Amino acid sequence: MSKYIIQGGAPLIGKVKLSGAKNAGFKQMIASLMTDEVVNISNTPSVRDVGVLKEIITDLGGQVKVGNSQRVTLSGKGLRSFEIDPKYGSSARVSSMLVGPLLHRFKKAAFPRPGGDRIGDRPIDRHIDGLMAMGAKIEEVGEYFVVSARKLKGTHYRFSKSTHTGTETLVMCAVLANGKTVLENAAAEPEVDDLIKLLNSMGAKVSRTKKRTIEIEGVSELHGAEHTVMPDRNEAVTYGCMALGTKGDIFITDAREEDLKAFIQKVTEANGGVEVKSNGVRFFTKGPLRATYVETEIHPGFMTDWQSLWVTLMTQAEGTSEVIERVFENRFAYVANLAAMGAQIELHNPKIKEPETFYEFNTLKKDPYLHAAKITGPSLLGPINAEVSDIRAGATLVLAALIARGKTELSNIEHIERGYENLEYKLRELGAKIYKV
Repeated sequence: MSKYIIQGGAPLIGKVKLSGAKNAGFKQMIASLMTDEVVNISNTPSVRDVGVLKEIITDLGGQVKVGNSQRVTLSGKGLRSFEIDPKYGSSARVSSMLVGPLLHRFKKAAFPRPGGDRIGDRPIDRHIDGLMAMGAKIEEVGEYFVVSARKLKGTHYRFSKSTHTGTETLVMCAVLANGKTVLENAAAEPEVDDLIKLLNSMGAKVSRTKKRTIEIEGVSELHGAEHTVMPDRNEAVTYGCMALGTKGDIFITDAREEDLKAFIQKVTEANGGVEVKSNGVRFFTKGPLRATYVETEIHPGFMTDWQSLWVTLMTQAEGTSEVIERVFENRFAYVANLAAMGAQIELHNPKIKEPETFYEFNTLKKDPYLHAAKITGPSLLGPINAEVSDIRAGATLVLAALIARGKTELSNIEHIERGYENLEYKLRELGAKIYKV
């Protein structure tokens, strides 16, 4: 098991280039399996989740080749099995998204119960219901979900709550279905639109007719295409918080203002420096940070993926900040480690009149978690020896370690490598003292 050793206390200064978005790239790899022709995807990040997906595709008989400059070449030609090995269930929850390519080819798909980050229930029922509306039969057989349909049919379906993965899964299923599909309350994230862009270049007929409405006219087949994955906005926010937290100055090449509006707004409120240019965004320290109030939201709001980074940054702000987590039910597990480093954070449940409407997770079941944090700062953080539990919590601990005085050791960093490409190298180029052992 590898670990990071980080000597904190130094400002990060310089330029960093964003990788392709992990949450877009590996889903586009899945979409590429819907044709026997070759699909070339450039700017695919070299992260652990992409590597796991490559193994899954190879096991199923599909063709995937990773070339230079993050270029991946794929084809569904050769797929020979509709059943995903259960060993992948806890490694990459995107195994459930393979239902589209497998169902269209074999009339059946079997995938293990999704895993991934331990950040609360990921409500797969939201796209299981959508598949049933398209005529699929769903069975639970042992540790598998088994989906079967001779031919999916177009439908008019409304998601009960917004779901990123559910939207993408149903879009992929609908492109080769009979007739027209309309998805309402569909996710509006730019990664979804990037997937739609790829599918349309493959011959699909998908359009976003309203902010949260997607229409798909089924076609008989898809063909090969060339596509470049969008830049990773989560990585941009990570380096933005690192610039501000270490009192540094970082220009993030390929960061796009339109992907970061909610974050930039909060940085401005916190008295952080922001400079938007045509080829990227600069984040820099211009004075003491101020406390802020944040609610995580679905796009275009403040992303849940940014929440733990922002809480950590607010430990360095003057005053008391509050962050309410509306998207996932259990995303404050990392707070215990921050408290051990000296952060002053109090978890609580805010008084909400209509929680089922306010929160994006299912609130009707028993919920033992706290959904908000009050952060009092500035706090002098010290080092820690800790184990990483998921991608964003791992990046959060790296941020805290860079801010802290002293030497921090982080183990189980494979979680970080699931979503961040060359993090250690990029940070050292910015002046961080970080080593992988």
